[in-house]
Amino acid sequence: MKNNNFKKATRKIHLWLGLSSGLIVFIIAITGCLYAFQEEIQNITEEYRFVETQNKSFLPPSQLETIARKEVPNKVLHAIKYNEKNNSVEAIFFHYEPSYHYTTYLNPYTGKVLKTINNEEGFFPFILEGHFYLWLPHQIGQTVVASATIVFLIMLISGLILWYPKNKSAAKQRFWFKWKKGTKWKRKNYDLHNVTGFYILIIGIIFAITGLVWGFQWFAYSYYKVSGGEKSLLYEEPLSKKNQKTATTSTVKPLDAVWLQMQKEYPLAKSIEIHPPETNLSPIAANANSDKGTYWKIDYRYFDQYSLKEMPVSHIWGRKTADKVADNLMKMNYDIHTGAILGLPGKIFACLFSLLIASLPISGCYIWWGRNKKKTNTTKA
Repeated sequence: MKNNNFKKATRKIHLWLGLSSGLIVFIIAITGCLYAFQEEIQNITEEYRFVETQNKSFLPPSQLETIARKEVPNKVLHAIKYNEKNNSVEAIFFHYEPSYHYTTYLNPYTGKVLKTINNEEGFFPFILEGHFYLWLPHQIGQTVVASATIVFLIMLISGLILWYPKNKSAAKQRFWFKWKKGTKWKRKNYDLHNVTGFYILIIGIIFAITGLVWGFQWFAYSYYKVSGGEKSLLYEEPLSKKNQKTATTSTVKPLDAVWLQMQKEYPLAKSIEIHPPETNLSPIAANANSDKGTYWKIDYRYFDQYSLKEMPVSHIWGRKTADKVADNLMKMNYDIHTGAILGLPGKIFACLFSLLIASLPISGCYIWWGRNKKKTNTTKA
């Protein structure tokens, strides 16, 4: 009797949470699926991302910085990103308030401007806005999406409780579709909801947890600390000391000196970023990524813009060699969420599971509608 009451209460929780969040979960899942192959599609459709390989060195960042600033004046140049030999260099202009995000693509051998794009316009930025914010103002949208993600997590757990079969006979219908000829669509839809819900359970939980890391700061902090994290999650740049003498000669600019050092220390890097100082106290930040397509292996470095001495940081965005399990887990968050951690097969896998998740609110709503209609008919009779 107690078990029946518990399941009834669980069913009501599952129902009302599902009805209240179903549309949001559907939008998040569909937009996530559409965004999965953003990089692959853009590499095919946007020719300016590539250049013809030449038998000469790349231009140093100080020269590319001058060209890029003329192309996008009066904006903060966040970074100059060098990619592989047949890729364009990306001059990234980014700022929070006022908000803007531009990328100027340059030929790394000649400095020729190939294209400047606004990263807040176009199909994929629109899809990403929906995935993160439901196209609402960011503060409101982020809270709504994160709250719906918590609801989705609760629904996965309550769904498992409802899915759990009463006996061996019922279990046969819980793991796969066993439809006899003439099985009604209502029964098929019920099985689709139950069986699909069971098989996406683990992946759904992973999607939800990695999504909540971005959604709520308290969740990210708790997740990091529970996994054994000891560093700060708050990004802070170390300050340069203005009274120090420059460590470079008159022929090598500080920005170029850091770039040359990074090239020497990371000869096999797939990309190297150099961040020009934004103020007279900012460091020259740099990073190198040894893996194309993921972000968790990036090694972050910070250099005094006057002495070029390397400066340590106490947050997780520091040297890769100092990372522990918890630090790697936080840095893997995006790559796990998108499936990129497993390469292209992982992205395909994540896309397919997103579609399955998107189907759950639809099949669940149909179950509710069918039962509600049946009750109405019974009452009329």
